[in-house]
Amino acid sequence: MKKIALVGCGRISKRHIDAISDTQGVEIVLVCDIIESRARKTAEDLGVPYVTDYRKIKNVDVISVLTPSGNHPQHAAEIAEFTDAPYIVCEKPISLTVREAHELFSRVDKAGKTLLPVYQNRYNPLIMMVKELIDNQKFGKVYQFICNILWNRNDAYFDIDWHGTRSLDGGVLFTQASHYVDMVHYFFGELVSGKGQGGLLRGLEVYDSISAVMRFNSGVVGSLNATVNVYEKNYETEFTLIAEKGIIRLAGTNLNTIRYWNVEGMERPDIDFQLDHIYGKGHNTMYDYIAREKWEMFPSREDILSGIHLMEKLSY
Repeated sequence: MKKIALVGCGRISKRHIDAISDTQGVEIVLVCDIIESRARKTAEDLGVPYVTDYRKIKNVDVISVLTPSGNHPQHAAEIAEFTDAPYIVCEKPISLTVREAHELFSRVDKAGKTLLPVYQNRYNPLIMMVKELIDNQKFGKVYQFICNILWNRNDAYFDIDWHGTRSLDGGVLFTQASHYVDMVHYFFGELVSGKGQGGLLRGLEVYDSISAVMRFNSGVVGSLNATVNVYEKNYETEFTLIAEKGIIRLAGTNLNTIRYWNVEGMERPDIDFQLDHIYGKGHNTMYDYIAREKWEMFPSREDILSGIHLMEKLSY
């Protein structure tokens, strides 16, 4: 049984708590938050102890960093240096810049620990299927893609202290749409050129809307639009792939539905799935990999750094 401590008891922590509770071989034994009332409430709900300083965590196998985005590199590095946990899970993004990511990996290496970034969208069944079909050239030559993340985050969301700040948020590509930026990187590889145009439409310090165009080393070109300004509630996430032997469109809350399928020699796969929240079930898969010590299922360092370069290129 892998013993897990959670650092950060905010919005994303419930998804990790649910995923861990649904997964055999892992259990939460401690929680931590700098805000004591929040740590205490989460601890009481789970029936575990709490601390307000992650340097006091000991005797656990995994520490999951669920703090504000801009704090991830500092927190993950210090946890590697000051605790005896061999594995550090870090929510997306692991950093807001490539420079910080290199420094984080260096410090984790020096401490003799292993960093496990959260890339839960890669475990989405439809994403895994499309990746396999691209890699096996079932679509033939891929020409182009269109990806849209059309979401709502209301004013109350941005009233949370760190949301919308340049130092800790990073903007819509880093904090809301980062898993879909990673998805196109996962599908198509190294970015050759790209340009994002951002809008400060809500008076925040970071872009709340971005439109970007990209060209990858594989020759694929595409566009990505991300916003948190959709009226009232999330509208949709959608991904269209145009290739030599077909065209497909995935859509839904978390790309959980095939909306269009016309591929040479292939019937439409029957693998749509339902969601009860916006994050999908990828965290469950991730913690199952941890329970079974399937470390090879996490992305490589080179892959991670390349993806952060892509986000940094498009965001500023």
